[in-house]
Amino acid sequence: MPSKFLLSTAEKIRDMRIRGASKIARAAAEAMMEEASLAKADSPEEFAGIMRYAAGCLLQTRPTAVSLPNAIEYIMAPLEKAFSQGSGVEELRAIVRGRAKEFVENSVQATKKIGVLGAELLGVKSVVMTHCHSTAVVSIFAEARKQGKFISAFVKETRPRYQGHITARQLSELGVKVNLIVDSAALYYMDRVDAVLVGADAIAMDGSVANKIGTRLTALAAAKMGKPVHVAAETYKIALKAKTGSSIPIEMRSPLEVVPEEFVRENRGIEILNPSFDVTEPEMISDIVTEAGVLSPPFSASIMEAVSRLGY
Repeated sequence: MPSKFLLSTAEKIRDMRIRGASKIARAAAEAMMEEASLAKADSPEEFAGIMRYAAGCLLQTRPTAVSLPNAIEYIMAPLEKAFSQGSGVEELRAIVRGRAKEFVENSVQATKKIGVLGAELLGVKSVVMTHCHSTAVVSIFAEARKQGKFISAFVKETRPRYQGHITARQLSELGVKVNLIVDSAALYYMDRVDAVLVGADAIAMDGSVANKIGTRLTALAAAKMGKPVHVAAETYKIALKAKTGSSIPIEMRSPLEVVPEEFVRENRGIEILNPSFDVTEPEMISDIVTEAGVLSPPFSASIMEAVSRLGY
């Protein structure tokens, strides 16, 4: 029987009480670490079974955010190898706990490194448009402010869950001049912007970026006005098995995020579509800021180089 902590974490990820690809990945790793600590197993087989079940519970929560399965794989791959080599319960427990802790620590450091590298892309005075919420994006703003740069932002509210409100609050706390705008005003304000800066939930090997629905429209608006689009993402958001963006599954979420239940009952002939993500083609992306460096087109080559350096 899985622990209450694991089930609670899975539910919070599914319900978007934990949101943002990095936070999801770290939460999953922490849940795996806690599950390993609590697991009462009399044999390696029993312990491995408990951890596989825990991994399965977490993997079912959000299909698009590749950071989650990459975090689970980071933990489970060495566990499975040690299990096949005959390791005992306590050795397996130590592997899970150690790898989970390592993933969380590396994730935090990666976000800080992205902040440093990304801030170099912003001028002393820059106006930046954002979409949704990304800890990597906020890290770039934080570093830019630390360097004394004057940054202002047009922050899209990001319907239907309004993650842009989180970004607006956090940037304002950093001393950034924030303009919160409705999603459909992206093109209207794009002529006042120097660059677009967004995060990513998954990056295909060709540089296609899956991110919160509306990212592609923002990139199209930026292309229309000749503005660069910077993507900030940790390398564990690279979907190693996805050659192109079409390989990344797009999560469809509940209509109740869009309209009240009463509307659904009274309008049964209306199909309410609520895709959570879209995919932006690599041609519309100027660069991808990762902890391994700033990746430039052609992304197929630069992503492969980054992945090989990291020992994936």
